[in-house]
Amino acid sequence: MTIRTRFAPSPTGLLHIGGARTALFNYLFARHMGGEFLLRIEDTDKARSTQEAVQVILDGLDWLGLTPDAPPVYQSTREARHVEVALELLAKGHAYKCYASAEELALMRETAQKEGRPPRYDGRWRDRDASEAPEGVKPSIRLRAPREGETVLEDLVQGTVRVQNAELDDMIILRSDGSPTYLHAVVVDDHDMAISHVIRGDDHLTNTFRQIQIYDAMGWAKPQFAHIPLIHGADGAKLSKRHGAVSILEFREEGFLPEALCNYLLRLGWGHGDSEFLAREEQVRLFTLEGVGRAASRMDYAKLTHLNGMWLRGADDARLREDVVHRLVKSGLVVDVAAMERILHLMPGLKERAKNLEELAVSAAFLARSVPLPFEPKAQALLTDDAKAMLGRLIPALAATDFSAAGVDAALRAFAEAEGKKLGQVAQPLRAALTGSTMSPGIDATLEALGAEESLARLHAIL
Repeated sequence: MTIRTRFAPSPTGLLHIGGARTALFNYLFARHMGGEFLLRIEDTDKARSTQEAVQVILDGLDWLGLTPDAPPVYQSTREARHVEVALELLAKGHAYKCYASAEELALMRETAQKEGRPPRYDGRWRDRDASEAPEGVKPSIRLRAPREGETVLEDLVQGTVRVQNAELDDMIILRSDGSPTYLHAVVVDDHDMAISHVIRGDDHLTNTFRQIQIYDAMGWAKPQFAHIPLIHGADGAKLSKRHGAVSILEFREEGFLPEALCNYLLRLGWGHGDSEFLAREEQVRLFTLEGVGRAASRMDYAKLTHLNGMWLRGADDARLREDVVHRLVKSGLVVDVAAMERILHLMPGLKERAKNLEELAVSAAFLARSVPLPFEPKAQALLTDDAKAMLGRLIPALAATDFSAAGVDAALRAFAEAEGKKLGQVAQPLRAALTGSTMSPGIDATLEALGAEESLARLHAIL
């Protein structure tokens, strides 16, 4: 049997962090088992599903590197098949026509609430003859669910879970307008796509008992189910906007690396010893459902940021430059070839201090600017008249070097000694003059990256 998993988001909103983790777990399990990872867009809610939301899902998965093994299946294109199965269940006697009106159903709910019972359909059309149907009323089709015994789920994460069938009512599989319901369509699609493992959030656990009854009524083999706990905020409440970024593409805009986010999401509810820093190949090798915990996870942005910094320091410099340049151009800076070379040259030092790509771009911006530079208040405060006079005396010493890091370092040390100053007393005003900031990689590396012409031009500009 081919192991086949699927990620099945509804395009009624953004791809959020919980959905991304579900996609990751499905992807890693399929890859670990040598199987296939598929994508199904569950767009049957025509009023709320949008093409923009579909594109956000596709872009988010692409950014995370979770590439499906086949083009996405759109649930809305399979409506005829969903109807076909519903009618087959009706013909076999496993479903029946229900003529209950909206008013009757509303009264059932009200009565149940008053009596402190869960609102359930009372089965009033389960055994009635169609000849009793009110004239002009279009029926829905309901599954004839078993009323005795229990439905048992051997869940790969939650363990054995049981529900008494008396607690489950006869759910609608085809609405009175002829459209299939979501819970019914999912079963048909999973069967037709030969999904072997359904890995999804534990908020779907109740739905699973209803869906098992459709599998049983059709005589279909059931997939194995794994319901993973949800992600909560740091306060234990359900994750929402107030907890920070929840859309995957928001994390991209904020400067997180996709491999860092995937690494963090993997460890959010799954564990393998003390392993923290895991590349994709290692994730695939190690991932099993046995490692998934049963308790809800809590989103920790500080930990994610720390992990992102680790991934950033190990990332390819040319790749980082590409992202930095994109962000600088987006901010309105003109980044020419010379600036791009400076950014790449200084990247090893720049990325040591940054926690995310946005910080990295901000710290690299001085390499793309031209004189006169904008100055941060702290940098401006360093450029006193005495400091400027000292920098004026420094210019000839720098101009005489080859502008290699080693040459610049030797010149600065000699100059500081001659001036009777500590190296930092020279380097800090020099850094402020060259960058407009008080923070940068080593001053020798900064001068080497800027080069003689640009460095001297910046020094002359402040005198």
